[in-house]
Amino acid sequence: MLRFEGDPPLVPVVVQDADTGEVLMLAYADREALRLTAETGFAHFWSRSRRRLWRKGEESGNVQRVVEIRVDCDGDAVLYRVKPAGPACHTGNYTCFHNPFKP
Repeated sequence: MLRFEGDPPLVPVVVQDADTGEVLMLAYADREALRLTAETGFAHFWSRSRRRLWRKGEESGNVQRVVEIRVDCDGDAVLYRVKPAGPACHTGNYTCFHNPFKP
């Protein structure tokens, strides 16, 4: 059902606040991250920079409790609908999408 791409095989994950609908971040997951997310109820991802599995908030404490996982119609992206405990962005902003586009 899901189409993973690359080495390691990953799928993009859009993270959305389940209460407000606001998009919080974009990350990537491998099969293990998706399995752990589904089993534990907490958002897990694959860190492309650290090249390892990580649970959101493992260092900051800003965990994301996942209330629903959805797959897009093409099977090449995932949506985590979450209840965040703190900001999503490593900068301390609520969402990673806080910078306006400037052409």
